[in-house]
Amino acid sequence: MSIYSIEVKDIDGKDITLQKYEKRVMLIVNVASKCGYTGQYEGLQELHEKYANQGLSILGFPCNQFLSQEPGTEEEIKNFCMSSFGVEFDMFSKIDVNGDNTHSLYLYLKDNAGGFLTDGIKWNFTKFLVDKNGKVFKRYAPSVTPKEIEEDIKSLI
Repeated sequence: MSIYSIEVKDIDGKDITLQKYEKRVMLIVNVASKCGYTGQYEGLQELHEKYANQGLSILGFPCNQFLSQEPGTEEEIKNFCMSSFGVEFDMFSKIDVNGDNTHSLYLYLKDNAGGFLTDGIKWNFTKFLVDKNGKVFKRYAPSVTPKEIEEDIKSLI
């Protein structure tokens, strides 16, 4: 299975496939609005502004599985991201990243970049960097800031 064949819903509920991002570097992040790491939206937006025209796409997937830190509707999430951080990168509908209802994207990501001790996503703002060919390059812990990923991004674009 190719990452590009995976279907997702954007934040407005429109079905798309990740083929839209073929030949682009993707930084895929499970996000939450009420998390200690929520401030990372700022760094993600900075990376978007700096590298989108060079081939980087940032994909934010809201997830409410960690202490219910993403309780809002898609519309509320979209408004929060825009008003609080000026988010312009692509955001998607809420998904599960662990458990019985894990979205196929996260099954794919975890199969291709296991975690430390367990493959499960441990918290909000776990990040996956995917190269231009759709291969998972690296997985980053939630505490790794967007700025700390910049050199890896530059090496792939």
